[in-house]
Amino acid sequence: MIKNNKIKAVISSILTLLPALFGIIFWDKLPDRMFIHWGMDGNADGTSNKAFCVFGLPIIILILHWVCLIATSFDKNQKNQNKKALGMIFWIVPFISLFVNTLMYSVAFGKEFNPLFLMPLILGVPFVIMGNYLPKVKQNSTFGVKVYWTLNNEENWDKTHRFAGKIWFFGGLILIASVLLPDKLVIPIASVIIMTLIIAPIIYSYSIYKKHIKAGISYKSAPKSKGEKIVAVISLIIGTLIVIAASVLMFTGDVEYQVKDKTLRIEADYWSDLQIDCDKIENAEYRDTFDKGTRTNGLGSARLSLGNFRNDEFGDYILYSYNQNDSCVVMRVDGKIFVINGKTAGETKELYELIQTQTAN
Repeated sequence: MIKNNKIKAVISSILTLLPALFGIIFWDKLPDRMFIHWGMDGNADGTSNKAFCVFGLPIIILILHWVCLIATSFDKNQKNQNKKALGMIFWIVPFISLFVNTLMYSVAFGKEFNPLFLMPLILGVPFVIMGNYLPKVKQNSTFGVKVYWTLNNEENWDKTHRFAGKIWFFGGLILIASVLLPDKLVIPIASVIIMTLIIAPIIYSYSIYKKHIKAGISYKSAPKSKGEKIVAVISLIIGTLIVIAASVLMFTGDVEYQVKDKTLRIEADYWSDLQIDCDKIENAEYRDTFDKGTRTNGLGSARLSLGNFRNDEFGDYILYSYNQNDSCVVMRVDGKIFVINGKTAGETKELYELIQTQTAN
């Protein structure tokens, strides 16, 4: 597939890396740290250094692009694939690279935008494009609705992809139209639409399978080539590791505090530990609520917020926090601000009183 489309492979790779050239040209005008992540509430909550944003992101996306191309090349069924449908593989990732990096650079140059306004466009446009080409996709093991019933019966594949093409096209239009909704409704509605677009074709394919079984039509698994087996195993291993790692990082982890011998020791899972000399604590304050601001370097998960943050009140500061607890202890140490808390308001209050005891002596 790549051998017969060398020009497309080269041009698509150049487009994927094009944002890096823009970053090099305007290097001196870019800030040292740039926003690369926005939370579910639409607020920027993650930054990275300029070098990673300019060079690292495009390279990572280029690697993803070539993983897709190579995986597609291993599929022997792609030899007779519809050329227009196959062309999507070359242009989807470059589109993502150009779109994402354009947003990143726009923010770096001071342009304001609402991520909740752009998200439906980012998701909706690909669905519209893929919905238009999906009915033309011939049976293969790389892209499309790849379930047992479609992969092992050509009629099931064709009917499922004609159905999926229609609902993906119109579902994409609905996603785009959801930009008109209030911000608080965008994510829930977009999530429901996307889940529907994913699940509905699978259910439809299964219904065809049941009809075929009643009619005596058998489904036999086609033998896979060695390349397809290798790709399938690697994909399964990588996918499993990613899911496990993401689950562990998102929903586990603890922060432990020990105050002893005039020293506050902070031990955090998944992030560096910290030690503070209580004699150097200029003041400590307990608060019921606190505005974290944005993360500039560190870890953000469903459970913990750790690392370097920035807000309007303190500027840059260091945070060790459980997200489910709004209370915190704010400390000023040698001119730096440290914010910590426990799992509950009660634990945070006890921690504050213990720090007060150490600083009073």
